[in-house]
Amino acid sequence: MPATTYCAIDFGTSNSAVALPAAGAVRLAPVEGEHATLPTAVFFNTDENSRVYGRAALEAYIDGFDGRLMRSLKSILGSPLAESTTELGDGTAIKYTDVIALFIAHLKACAEACAHDGVTRAVLGRPVFFVDDDPRADRLAQRQLEAAAEAAGLRELHFQYEPIAAAFDYEARLTNEGLVLVADIGGGTSDFSLVRVGPERMKHIDRKDDVLAHHGVHVAGTDFDRRVNLATIMRELGYKSLDPEGREVPNRVYFDLATWHLINTVYTGKRSGEVRLMRHLYRDVRHHERLVRAVEHRLGHALAARAEEAKIGVAAGGQTSIDLDDVESGLSLAFDDAQLIDAGFEETRRIVDAALDTARAAGLAPNDVDAIYFTGGSTGLAFLTHAIANAFPEATPVFGDRLASVAMGLGIHAQRVFAHA
Repeated sequence: MPATTYCAIDFGTSNSAVALPAAGAVRLAPVEGEHATLPTAVFFNTDENSRVYGRAALEAYIDGFDGRLMRSLKSILGSPLAESTTELGDGTAIKYTDVIALFIAHLKACAEACAHDGVTRAVLGRPVFFVDDDPRADRLAQRQLEAAAEAAGLRELHFQYEPIAAAFDYEARLTNEGLVLVADIGGGTSDFSLVRVGPERMKHIDRKDDVLAHHGVHVAGTDFDRRVNLATIMRELGYKSLDPEGREVPNRVYFDLATWHLINTVYTGKRSGEVRLMRHLYRDVRHHERLVRAVEHRLGHALAARAEEAKIGVAAGGQTSIDLDDVESGLSLAFDDAQLIDAGFEETRRIVDAALDTARAAGLAPNDVDAIYFTGGSTGLAFLTHAIANAFPEATPVFGDRLASVAMGLGIHAQRVFAHA
């Protein structure tokens, strides 16, 4: 069987990638033009009866085409929502797990175009926990992902924990043995693995004894996005505002409107009708008017994208502004790094605690760790990586490719699994 009949797929909450074997090494397949990573987004364009992925999906939505945008698909695995259906806006409906199958089929097609061969075998990455503190739901999530991959045409599947895959990518550049804490902070989960790595160890396929502990929490980049959204944009729409009796207005609509995979649930006829009927609850009716406008004009995804852009902008340069002109003419907000750190305080604490719990699970003290290998899109948040690094004062911080390290590591693992099969 030709070597190019296998690949590795990093199906991420925010971004995805595919790795292929290449003359004894590993390469990333182009998945959108020349890009080696693809935003995990699908847009069902009802105006043109088409379906597009990644950056094209986000651009079509922003350009104003009618249709249905879906992001953060991985976040629903293991939840009751995964097996439910959602309307596409043209009178048809589709199961969420079928949308995931379509996305994986698209990644598979990209791999085949790059390999010039069919691809039927794959290693798929998975977080340490799809669902926190619920082993049954976690097992269900992997089964749902496996079923989606099989529906996409993959016949032989192996799973590997994403942080362990990142350890393999890190190990490929080492000359000495050491103990590394892999911190894979992505869009939906923050995963940690303590792994013994080194040039001699990488020769072995079975690395079970080298993995001393792994742990994770379902808290990551999209949670910071939601916190930023709630702390800024949703405040202008009435979140935490008061009714005439001095009580906070109901907040569920704001949480759902700030959560990528729940935004569309606010647009149903029943819920949008409930929002319109809430006017009497607001002391400041401008808050209600802005909320109604956001729901009736379906601005939720655009507002969530602006919260994400504000997070990224502040992480890169200290301060930015959030344009809300489509909510109300002339409305904009200033946003800086102090606000970002404050908004994400609880998420940061939970992520650092998960890192420390990983060391405790291995029976080690923080000072026993030689290096921390950071990967995943959210490791671009300097305050977060500093907080993790400060918890392991003797460890050397090392930064991998934020969006590609896991895919490359999965590709290395796929070589070991399939190369001689």
